[in-house]
Amino acid sequence: MRSMYLLGMGLNALALVYAVSDGSPLFAVTFGLVIAYLGVRYWMVSSGDDTER
Repeated sequence: MRSMYLLGMGLNALALVYAVSDGSPLFAVTFGLVIAYLGVRYWMVSSGDDTER
């Protein structure tokens, strides 16, 4: 599950770089928000795994 979040963050980071270089600030902000959301979800999944062990 964590690897899927990392993959999603990586792909969104690539899309963010492309959007910034293309001059599309609305898409860049959207990809930034998605990265932030996936980062929070990754942190929640990671912290949940540590407490269950």
